[in-house]
Amino acid sequence: MEIRIFRTSKELDEAAAAELARPVQYLPDAVIGLSTGRTTGSIHRVFCELAKSSGLDLSRVTFFGVDEVSGVPREYFGACYTMLKTEVIDPLGLREDQFIMLPTESDDFPSDCRAFTEELARRGGIELLFLGLGENGHLGFNQPGTPFGSTAWHSVMYPELEERIRRETASPADKHLGGVTLGLKDIMHSRHTIVAAKGTSKASIVKKMIQGPVTEDVPASVLQLHPSCLVLLDEEAASQL
Repeated sequence: MEIRIFRTSKELDEAAAAELARPVQYLPDAVIGLSTGRTTGSIHRVFCELAKSSGLDLSRVTFFGVDEVSGVPREYFGACYTMLKTEVIDPLGLREDQFIMLPTESDDFPSDCRAFTEELARRGGIELLFLGLGENGHLGFNQPGTPFGSTAWHSVMYPELEERIRRETASPADKHLGGVTLGLKDIMHSRHTIVAAKGTSKASIVKKMIQGPVTEDVPASVLQLHPSCLVLLDEEAASQL
């Protein structure tokens, strides 16, 4: 696990954007996983600016989302599909076939999850997975207690996370929200993984992720065992290390 600490969020965003661009330079048809949330939005903006200014050829790249909110239409404001399309896919002018996502609605989530991971494998497997760190150590919708051997699955959204997502996306109370996500085993099978965290609210869980025991109580702690994991932190998030 490599750890880089930055003085400001802006410096972190710029470094993260450069890391997102790196795989394309040696693997034109790279499969790259993205996450949504408060940490990654500004990183996506800087990445798009970098890709445009450098003339980065993304014509053969596949982007996908690590997870998705379930129980809402794909075009719903709070869906990860819509957020990633707005933050990355549309600004870069990418084709629809370059962007794949887990479904927001399904009659058979297990089958759809298998089809999703099979499609990632068919395209060459996950070259780079970019993750945000949840305040309780979750990765995607893999909450504390998720088995390390889990593969893509339809998870239960924790009340605290559901409350925040509802607040941030103005989701009405009558919309049932869940989460569908790559499993921890899928995450560990990515060739390269980056996890980013910003702010003092993440300092405690950053310490547990990096210096605590590897335990299913802190899903992100399993990244200590990943063969190629880069951790990007601002000074506030790193303050307890």
